[in-house]
Amino acid sequence: MAARLGTKSTLEETRTTRFIGIAKRGNMPVPLRYYAAHTGRWGGDDKLNLQNLPRSGRLKQAIVPPDGHVIINADSSQIEARTVAWLAGQEDLVDAFDKGEDVYKIMASAIYGKSVEEITKEERFVGKTTILGAGYGMGAVKFQTQLKVFGVDLPEEECQRIIAVYRSTYPSIPALWKQAQKALDALAYGQTTPIGCHSDVISVTESGIRLPSGLFLRYPGLEQDSDGQYSYKTRMGKTKIYGGKVTENFTQAVARCVIGEQMLKIAKQYKVALTVHDSVVCIAKEGEVEEAVSYVTKCMQWRPKWAQTLPLTCEVGYGVNYGKS
Repeated sequence: MAARLGTKSTLEETRTTRFIGIAKRGNMPVPLRYYAAHTGRWGGDDKLNLQNLPRSGRLKQAIVPPDGHVIINADSSQIEARTVAWLAGQEDLVDAFDKGEDVYKIMASAIYGKSVEEITKEERFVGKTTILGAGYGMGAVKFQTQLKVFGVDLPEEECQRIIAVYRSTYPSIPALWKQAQKALDALAYGQTTPIGCHSDVISVTESGIRLPSGLFLRYPGLEQDSDGQYSYKTRMGKTKIYGGKVTENFTQAVARCVIGEQMLKIAKQYKVALTVHDSVVCIAKEGEVEEAVSYVTKCMQWRPKWAQTLPLTCEVGYGVNYGKS
């Protein structure tokens, strides 16, 4: 812990020094590596990684718009949970998202055997953690650890029960993991196989998993060991891969395609300054705030032609600096 805290402190000091140097020269550049992650997400570059700034830190507050402007920060809400349910064809969950229902309370209702109206704040939090975390095959031990991070301590047996409830409540999602596992078999032997319920969005080909952008998720050097476990080659060496992880990969890749198209729509009207995973940051004149927020909100709720039934929504804020937006 001491080492981690020390590293974090050193990193913040180094980054602060870099921010000061940039401020003396002029406007802040936002260097990004295109397709930095395996899933296609952008990544930070040039020792100025704005993708992982502390949420409540002073560094975010140090980033300000030009005079007479505000920063607008639009975050696509629960996009991975929505996308994995949509790709799996879990229609009841997709419908609940689309109607704006409280899916966290619905999950908690199934977990605790209560009506939605009876769910407490603490129980809703467990439902939220389940919806956001269990979509890629997370097991009970990891789920227990995740809850502990937020101060919720549950026995492993209870975590096992909750994970089982999630999988039985939304069976199409575990079925997607199994399809993704079969996709690895197909990729290993240069074959094709169906995956998910939207074959026009993603499909398994001899070249990899085709994405709506026309690009591919690839697993170079994919091979199976004597225990049946798959691994593939990365810059860091061999990495294990399995159905749940493949599902996470193509879900994040599809979400990235959505965000990319939404960002292009926003850029037609307002200057896009930054993107961080599932959020888009732009600037607008102070006198156009309401109009800009309305426009950006519509863009972030817009559905691409290839995803007309994907339920999308967003949270949009603005402020005099990045930290306040």
